[in-house]
Amino acid sequence: MCGRYTLFSSRADLEARFDVSFGFAFEPRYNATPGQRLPVITDEEPNGVRRLEWGLVPRWADSAAESYINARSETVDRKPAFAEAYEKRRCLVPADGFYEWADVGDGKQPYRVAFEDDRPFAMAGLYERWTPDTRQSGLGDFSEGGINTEDEDDEPLETFTVLTTAPNDVVEGLHHRMAVVLDPDAESTWLDGEDVSFDPVSADEFRAYPVSTAVNDPSNDRPELVRPAE
Repeated sequence: MCGRYTLFSSRADLEARFDVSFGFAFEPRYNATPGQRLPVITDEEPNGVRRLEWGLVPRWADSAAESYINARSETVDRKPAFAEAYEKRRCLVPADGFYEWADVGDGKQPYRVAFEDDRPFAMAGLYERWTPDTRQSGLGDFSEGGINTEDEDDEPLETFTVLTTAPNDVVEGLHHRMAVVLDPDAESTWLDGEDVSFDPVSADEFRAYPVSTAVNDPSNDRPELVRPAE
């Protein structure tokens, strides 16, 4: 699975890497956590960056508590929570590393997994827009015109999820799943709604190293978290 990740590359590097522009002040993340509003690049606005909340809430959900931080790539096209988003609402989730926890007998040791040079990459994602009582609101199409805005207090909640796949050789010893890291050449293909490979990214340039258990606390978000544990 992918339950925490990092994104501390500079704004300039991210804009150059993904050919996008930030419309907000970018803040580096050393411990991106579900429930936070984080940068994503959507098929709706492929040249910009938006902030959506991590944890996809299906349009038909009764409550915003019904959220999914991950979606299995093998079944994402037919699971009710993701099938429509898979067809119509895809996104890239920029990152430069993610965390996994290995069972060490007397507890779990967090590891950071990243390219050796910490270069940013894109995880395959889906996004959704949810409003309270969606079944009564006549949500219609995803466009703004399809949303019932009679109650101004019912603000839409925009959320995303990260697709997962089998682990590569680096992650295999840590967890049985990992994020779908897209090949750079496949990123625009994914946003265009076409088929891409969900095979695990090659382990050749990947590394995994232990980090401080301070990353276990979602409230911790500082540069020291990505340093190798002593």
